[in-house]
Amino acid sequence: MKRLSTIRKNDLLLLTTMGVSNIGGWVYHIALNLIILNQTGSALAVTGLYLLKPFATLFTNPWAGSLIDRVNKRWLMIGVNVTQALVMLILPLLSSLWMIYALVFLINMGSSIFHPTSMTYMTKLLPKERRIHFNSLRSLVDSGAFVIGPAIAGVLFIIGTPTNAIYLNAVALFLAGMLFLLLPDIEAETRMNISGVISFQMIKEDWRVVYMFSRSAIFVILIYFLVSAVGVMSWGVDSLEASFATEVLHLTNTEYGFLVSIAGIGVLLGAILNTVIAEKRDPLSLIGGGAIVLSIGYLIFALSSSFQLAAIGCFVLSFSLSFMNTGFYTFYQNNIPVDVMGRIGSLFSWLEAVFVIVVMLGCGIAAELISIRFSVIVGSSVMLTFALLLLGVVLNTRSVKVHRMAK
Repeated sequence: MKRLSTIRKNDLLLLTTMGVSNIGGWVYHIALNLIILNQTGSALAVTGLYLLKPFATLFTNPWAGSLIDRVNKRWLMIGVNVTQALVMLILPLLSSLWMIYALVFLINMGSSIFHPTSMTYMTKLLPKERRIHFNSLRSLVDSGAFVIGPAIAGVLFIIGTPTNAIYLNAVALFLAGMLFLLLPDIEAETRMNISGVISFQMIKEDWRVVYMFSRSAIFVILIYFLVSAVGVMSWGVDSLEASFATEVLHLTNTEYGFLVSIAGIGVLLGAILNTVIAEKRDPLSLIGGGAIVLSIGYLIFALSSSFQLAAIGCFVLSFSLSFMNTGFYTFYQNNIPVDVMGRIGSLFSWLEAVFVIVVMLGCGIAAELISIRFSVIVGSSVMLTFALLLLGVVLNTRSVKVHRMAK
């Protein structure tokens, strides 16, 4: 009974930490966009913020995994959160765009380290039989942040300024870091000693470890990169979402706001249903089904000619996110060796970042040279193609399992 109580407390602490960080992340994201727009009056300067994240991943992830797998994960997460909070406190004091970019780049570097670290820590903390349930709750928390974060940001802008919102998020990040002190130190024997950990030779050897794992686990890698391909295409289409809604569908700002709200409702309802059915499904079926519905939603949105059809597309695609994410998180945790999870996750994220930059630039250029609708339709169609390939792999795997059981 005492052990069950401890497990629930740890789960609640983890989910609370993620909720605080995610809500704060939305507040920070919206506030920073407004600060840059107010200072420069340039939409291009705001676009630069979006490119800083994948570029930070390109710079950080080739060596981050070597660090993550060799230090105490809990203390690393605390260190990253506290450092990000301190850097964030300086942001509103700057007037130079390039100095702001430099600090945002540092914050994004911290995020590139934090995410594979937290995934490794959670995998070590959670036994296999509890992961899918926890991940469904995690998706619910993420969905709640998607709805609550922008709402809190709006209230803060009414009663204060974007600068105050940045300060509030710095406090939230610091508190999230402190909450990790209440979680178990599952690597008490591993110290937070970074000096001498990383060398070029060690990084090369770690790349070789990832390459050898990839060769020996082709199925896992195939699933990972097909899911990533669906995600990358969604980011490319998302980069044109506002332009598509206002310039192609000719929606007013109010109508576009309603569209975003409908997406938020879809995310929340999907996440609630996901918590009910996730444990009754295997991760692969959640991944395959979620990816197909997500892609269909994007295609409906791309082909829409009215607010009503666009709203249906937004609801369908957002509804499916929790299913795909829960299945993917669980599949990843169950199939990637935890001792090298930091290295594998970091290097795979590096490859993702390369494709994100290429796809976003490709979508932007196609929108400029041909048309926005053409770019969105092609992006959504390519996404559906990857989703169908993913579903085919999933169904083939399940049929092989059934055949083996029959024997």
